[in-house]
Amino acid sequence: MDHYEIWCNLKDSHRDLEFASNVRDYLGQLKEQGKIADYRLTRRKLGFGPAELGEFNISIAVKNLAQLDEAFDVVASRSGEIERLHAMVYGMVTDFRSALYRDFPDPQRTKSQQGSGT
Repeated sequence: MDHYEIWCNLKDSHRDLEFASNVRDYLGQLKEQGKIADYRLTRRKLGFGPAELGEFNISIAVKNLAQLDEAFDVVASRSGEIERLHAMVYGMVTDFRSALYRDFPDPQRTKSQQGSGT
């Protein structure tokens, strides 16, 4: 699995439950369409964590980069219901940060490749 990680803050922290609902609607639609494998929304607890990463973390799991690319293609169309749902999430956030991670060790890696590091 590959994991597209998003960290952000909200423009208005009083709308946190609305944000959670919007994320569920948006990413739930992508999941139903098979464009992502799964997702999870978490919130920093007790203020622990680096401030530059933001209070909220959205972790989007995809089977591979091809599936992630398909999801981006759907969202990049900027049309229809998916655009409306995306705008409802993106319009609430500030301080957006993202990264791409993978499960490790990679399932295709063999023990004979120990120490290669990448």
